[in-house]
Amino acid sequence: MDGTTAVVTGASRGVGEAVARELAGEGATVICCSRDGEAIEAVVDSIAESGGTALGMRADVRDEFDVERLMETAAREGGGIDLVVANAGVYHGETGETPLSEESYTGFDDTLRTNVRGVFATIKESLGHLNDEARVLVPTGSVAREPKPGIGAYAVSKAGAEAVMRGFAVEDGVAVGCLDLGLVDTDLTGSGGREPEDVAPMFVWAAGLETEELNGETLGLREWRQATR
Repeated sequence: MDGTTAVVTGASRGVGEAVARELAGEGATVICCSRDGEAIEAVVDSIAESGGTALGMRADVRDEFDVERLMETAAREGGGIDLVVANAGVYHGETGETPLSEESYTGFDDTLRTNVRGVFATIKESLGHLNDEARVLVPTGSVAREPKPGIGAYAVSKAGAEAVMRGFAVEDGVAVGCLDLGLVDTDLTGSGGREPEDVAPMFVWAAGLETEELNGETLGLREWRQATR
């Protein structure tokens, strides 16, 4: 990925941090953002110590003006953007213990504002800065399509994020797709499952797919393993 510029939202921990490190390790210049400015700077410093190239910005995907500045900065630093990973997300409560009937209106609204509207803003604000053959990737999970009890607004938001992806895929000529990572052990979704570092290479793989293989699709571990084994 030498010479490419990538933007990763929600990169201060979990999947976002692992993806930022993986992309930088493959040679990309990575612009990372998080609501936590100190945490994102720590990630960027660590990437630099490992020989990678990264820039950190405090940005909240719920605020379209923050996202606008993020994309403008990334494009200016990298001569346009080659890859966007719309990863930022929230889960309010204990994983599996947040039934929809018990969701507060405040929690429901913030979950959708971050996980759905945030994806919308991330893609929308990147459009004017994407280079030819750019890719946009949105992490998702099976709860978007196979509801499970106790997942509440988070499952709703993942379904919404997939719908946002499909809308952009058919309307704007940008190659955008979702990656179903399976169960990943993070602070967001709880313990158990794969380590974030184990699924981060999926994003490098997906960034290299042909448009017709990625655009409008939700690809998972099976497709990745079949393609890379």
